[in-house]
Amino acid sequence: MTDIEKLRVLLPHWIEHNQEHGAEFVRWAETAASAGHQGAAEMIRRATREMEQANATLQAALDKLGGPLSLEAHDHTH
Repeated sequence: MTDIEKLRVLLPHWIEHNQEHGAEFVRWAETAASAGHQGAAEMIRRATREMEQANATLQAALDKLGGPLSLEAHDHTH
């Protein structure tokens, strides 16, 4: 597997992982806000937006590489 093929496998994983963290960030922002820590809540919300932007950038990189490459679709015969 080439490094580019590895990236085409890794990038979707990273994007999904970031989305999972983003969902956690939202929950914790609400926890902070409910506890009266509006400033902290807004910083966590900001991090969530920045994570979404990072995912958009990672997706653009994946698109430029030709999209995701499934490990199952990769032919291991050489």
